[in-house]
Amino acid sequence: MGTESENNGVLKEGFLVKRGHVVQNWKVRWFVLKSDRLLYYKYEGGKRDSCHRGTIPLSDCKITCPYLDYENRPLVMKLQTSTSEEHFLEACTREERDEWAAAVQNLNPHDAQTTSPSQVKGSTSLQLHNVSLSQVVDSMYDVHTGIRLCSHVEQCSSYTNCFSGSAVVDWLVFNKLALTRVEAVTLASALLDEASLRPIGIRSADALRNAALGEQFLDDSTALYCFSQSFQKRGSVKAEKSRSAVELSGKVVKRGYLLKQGHKVKNWKVRLFVLRAEPGFLHYYDPSKDDITPVGSISLRGCLVSALDDNGIPSGIKGKVQGNLFKIITQMDTHYYIQAPTHAERMDWIQAIRQLT
Repeated sequence: MGTESENNGVLKEGFLVKRGHVVQNWKVRWFVLKSDRLLYYKYEGGKRDSCHRGTIPLSDCKITCPYLDYENRPLVMKLQTSTSEEHFLEACTREERDEWAAAVQNLNPHDAQTTSPSQVKGSTSLQLHNVSLSQVVDSMYDVHTGIRLCSHVEQCSSYTNCFSGSAVVDWLVFNKLALTRVEAVTLASALLDEASLRPIGIRSADALRNAALGEQFLDDSTALYCFSQSFQKRGSVKAEKSRSAVELSGKVVKRGYLLKQGHKVKNWKVRLFVLRAEPGFLHYYDPSKDDITPVGSISLRGCLVSALDDNGIPSGIKGKVQGNLFKIITQMDTHYYIQAPTHAERMDWIQAIRQLT
């Protein structure tokens, strides 16, 4: 794919979701980082285009990472070129997003500017002074690995899209954003103070009004909180319940962009795959849409997963593909054909899936 000169000097490459300039929709593109520019390509079926679809010049660019203005897309970064043209790119994980931002900035560290979220002026003894509140909310709000939205009843009033104070503390400690529950309460109080979280119901609202600073947030299963109004479009509890709650309750083990062959129309489309354990499921999402509902799921219990031969076109495969193929056969004998961007990623996915079968 591409000319020899295009393949030279590649510093990083992979799938990102890009917002369009004219029609502001989101499309998956294959990005290739060079020393002074970012090229992007379209995948036609199961194969990358030979000619690139666009170029982002990186000299004197300004990076905003994370960029949190898209409510259902917490993994976006913004690149602003020297001519003030803005490009919005979404990665599949926080780590991948930050790696792209670092790689771009490292091209011209003296010229590139990185806009970081505001820092918390917290207690030195709790080592919270370097914590970015925006990044904490970014992590909590992640639609796949963030805190789960639930329904709660308090004194005969029903609340949706919320979570308890103890659930917030549990989540912060589990994700190592705080070392102890005391630290987690201090951090959550800071989120309340800057209005990223807000109290709902009587208990949490009373604590915010009456308690001393640092004790405003309650580590309590009956004190209820939710995201601020700017985050309310994340998705309703009803939408979450449309698919089995048990199926989506497993711990996220791995996530990334892969190509999947359709069952009826044998075309190839890029999907965001999320691998969950206990129970073992592989869900896939349409990355061009910002909802939180999977377009499909694969139960991994008793399934078989295997790499397919890259020589020639294996049985069951349609179209011009680049290789790095693997197949999942479920207990119900449904066959899924999937293509990874690289040989290494194919082996990583196969290994991760086999551990859950």
